[in-house]
Amino acid sequence: MSLVPLVAKIAADSGCQDRSRCEAALLEAQQRHGSLVLAILEADLVDEVLFAENLAKATGLEFLPEAQIDLSQPLHTRFPARLALRHRLLPGRIDGQDVCLMTYDPFDIDARQAVGRDLHKRVTWAVSTRYQIVEGLRLGYGVGAEHFDELLEGREGGADDDEMVQEINVLDAEDEEASVMNFVNQIFREALKERATDIHVEPLERDLRIRYRVDGSLVEVTVPPNIRKLQASLVSRLKIMAQLDIAERRLPQDGRINLQLDGEPVDVRVATIPSVNGESVSLRLLTRQKYDMAMLGLDAKSEGQIRQLLAMPNGIILVTGPTGSGKSTTLYTFLKQLNTKDTRIVTVEDPVENKLDGVVQIAVKPEIGLTFASGLRSILRGDPDIIMVGEMRDVETTEIAIRGALTGHLVFSTLHTNDAVGGITRLTEMGIEPFLVASSVRCFLAQRLVRSLCPHCKRPARNLDSDELDRIHFPKDEALRAGIHEAAGCRSCRETGYRGRMAIMEICIVSPALHDMITARASTSDLRRQALLDGMLPLRQHGWEKVGAGLTTIEEVLTNAGE
Repeated sequence: MSLVPLVAKIAADSGCQDRSRCEAALLEAQQRHGSLVLAILEADLVDEVLFAENLAKATGLEFLPEAQIDLSQPLHTRFPARLALRHRLLPGRIDGQDVCLMTYDPFDIDARQAVGRDLHKRVTWAVSTRYQIVEGLRLGYGVGAEHFDELLEGREGGADDDEMVQEINVLDAEDEEASVMNFVNQIFREALKERATDIHVEPLERDLRIRYRVDGSLVEVTVPPNIRKLQASLVSRLKIMAQLDIAERRLPQDGRINLQLDGEPVDVRVATIPSVNGESVSLRLLTRQKYDMAMLGLDAKSEGQIRQLLAMPNGIILVTGPTGSGKSTTLYTFLKQLNTKDTRIVTVEDPVENKLDGVVQIAVKPEIGLTFASGLRSILRGDPDIIMVGEMRDVETTEIAIRGALTGHLVFSTLHTNDAVGGITRLTEMGIEPFLVASSVRCFLAQRLVRSLCPHCKRPARNLDSDELDRIHFPKDEALRAGIHEAAGCRSCRETGYRGRMAIMEICIVSPALHDMITARASTSDLRRQALLDGMLPLRQHGWEKVGAGLTTIEEVLTNAGE
């Protein structure tokens, strides 16, 4: 039996129902001399575990459902990283001159020839799933390991000598293209694959740590051993990409990198920080987003309130919350809704995080005198309809924004406060007259981000304690309590139980009653009481509704929504 019919039969035995798609995928792979097994897996036509098991039976090889990998010793010292990663071969049992290699494609002749040519050991072969092999390689070798060995080839000497050699390699055109650049690109590629928003390259006393921020949480990345030897090369490469001064290591620097992955642009904000162990580099990954209301995850009532606010001809809408709570994303979403051909929108930001087509965006540059206040002053002379100020940091900026709102402009901005009503107190404490706050601000919107439960593995919460729910003031609504789910963990969410994030909001609209109380300098507790009477849903209550809908967990709301 030739190979194509054999793989087609294995696919059919593994649950493939769409015979025409299977044949088309195999034919295309055959024409471009690609992997037939990979074509079936990438077309998502079969159950991966069953397919791997049937592959093992058809080829007479052992099937290993779990990737058997020994991490007690560094894997790269026992099996070449280039060979393992290029051909997706996971070394399992290694005993002297004997090695067991796991593959998800036992028909890969190139891999067998490479092993026979480069590896002088007795080899036995086994079949495992693609997921287990890719995960095993990631844990065993670390990100960018296929390029790491190339970088270390020919390097000798101690730590001081290594640092000097690294600088020379960074400035050498051939090495830059062939090795360091590939290593850096692999770090970016892995981060974007993992949906990371930030990459942190952090020198430790005896190591170099790389961490990704995924769904708001930091995740340490497995890196090749001895990566500290390439610290200077890696940092210098990133600084060159960001057009920073590679000779300046004593002062912080900021820059940007423009990347493209699969045709999609990625804007990277770069910040270097000198530390006692060397320069730390933080990379903020900004991918192009749709900025539609659906991504905010609002319920019908909250969305209705937001749309009414956006329809107002003037006034200030303030989004409050700590750093990293999604305030900028919310403001961009509002602007996207209002961005029409007959509306002029101008923003002043520090920095411009995402570019919006049709919107005039100004980045502040204090070193040349372009501050929020001066930028906002010039915006008001430029005939805008809608203005966005990145943050109300000082009295001058706030007063100019209020003046703009009172003269017929719709103004959006942010404040760092813990809740919506706290925004009122913050403005008056800054020295803004209460009557100006009451007259200009239409709404204070507090926001937090909570992680969304993975839809593939979430499960109804078990062992719920009714007394504990009462203690945290979870509503006694039986429907809400019946909808509580918990995180489980699967391959889709990297065993975390969460995938993506959503916003929970506290919308405080300045009603006539609240307007009068602000003008009369009422206390914060009285202002909050009135806002609740006006229908404001507290942050935690909004979070409980998300929990009852099975979208997030009690722990996420407790962690992010405060009291």
